[in-house]
Amino acid sequence: MEQVSDRLARLSASATIAMNQRSKDLQSQGIDVINLSVGEPDFNSPDHVKEAAKKAIDDNYSFYAPVAGFPELRKAVVEKLKKQNDLDYSPDQIVVSCGAKHSIVNVMLAIINPGDEVLVPAPYWVSYPEQVKIADGTPVIIEAGIESNFNITPEQLEAAITSKTRAIVFSSPSNPTGSLYTKDELKALADVLAKHERVIIISDEIYEHINFTGKHESIAQFANVKDRVVLVNGVSKGYAMTGWRLGYIAAPVWIAKAVTKLQGQFTSGATAVAQIASIAALTGDHGPTQEMNVAFKRRRDLLLRHLGEIEGVKCSIPGGAFYVFPDLSHYFGKKIGDQTIENSGDLCMYLLESGHIATVPGAAFGAPDCVRISFANSDENLEEAMKRLKSALAKLS
Repeated sequence: MEQVSDRLARLSASATIAMNQRSKDLQSQGIDVINLSVGEPDFNSPDHVKEAAKKAIDDNYSFYAPVAGFPELRKAVVEKLKKQNDLDYSPDQIVVSCGAKHSIVNVMLAIINPGDEVLVPAPYWVSYPEQVKIADGTPVIIEAGIESNFNITPEQLEAAITSKTRAIVFSSPSNPTGSLYTKDELKALADVLAKHERVIIISDEIYEHINFTGKHESIAQFANVKDRVVLVNGVSKGYAMTGWRLGYIAAPVWIAKAVTKLQGQFTSGATAVAQIASIAALTGDHGPTQEMNVAFKRRRDLLLRHLGEIEGVKCSIPGGAFYVFPDLSHYFGKKIGDQTIENSGDLCMYLLESGHIATVPGAAFGAPDCVRISFANSDENLEEAMKRLKSALAKLS
């Protein structure tokens, strides 16, 4: 009998991956689709990273790597955290995994018991609630709207914590909104969490280097909660290395040990060549990362200018990442022919089928009035995409 596990049946498929695939399917049919659904830089990995990987192959890094990562990579992470973030960690607090997504689900499985609650501020990355479910936990959503720049308040956080709360997971800069928490905002959240000693703080900082404010802030900087913070990062976004699949955590030793034990039964160590390449990324020339950041800011401003010209669109100003997350609910209820746009899912499908632009419905991120638009694409494609967006929306009445 074809029957999947109850665990799998509870999960939702990734909307971002689904829209990306739908876009590629149409492109394979010869349709000129501009894909603004994808969550990865459109730049190539830096040359010095590729050279390090080639050398690693020649040096026969073709054997199993240590489960928690090569000592030299864990040391490079420690040095990065000290130099760039003024955070003190030791190598035994670092665990390297097959991408930051893998890192997060490792932590969930290591600390969550059935019935435990995990706080998930919304809008959220699509995988957070599903990863909580994988660990048999219960996601508790804390909603934040565009009026608060999609950031939750300390009062909302305090109100959501119960005796069952085991963790909170959030990203700053955020996927899908591009919003980020200032140092003062993080301190206010940390002061609330400091009163609840059972709560583990999972801080997803994968977009750290795509930041338009000048300085990244981590909740791990606050001494009153640092011993309960799991800092998650990796090389995917900031170094254009999504396909290398390399993420890491910096965590209390007991969580690092638990994650290593778990990973030893799942994947073992991350790919050896990718680990050596990641050392080069973390310790080498950051010029390519800075160049990407400049390009992404220019593209952000391009999209904001166009969105500001469209009737009924509300949009916050992203402080980082490479997404805008406009509220397009003005167009819900409008029609074209016999088709009525009921929600963000209908709107995104209409934009894909008629406007040939791939975006992602905000409902997948816990914000049904919004649509996620990635600007990880060329300036020329973004200009054309905005032209198509304006044209498609103008046809609705």
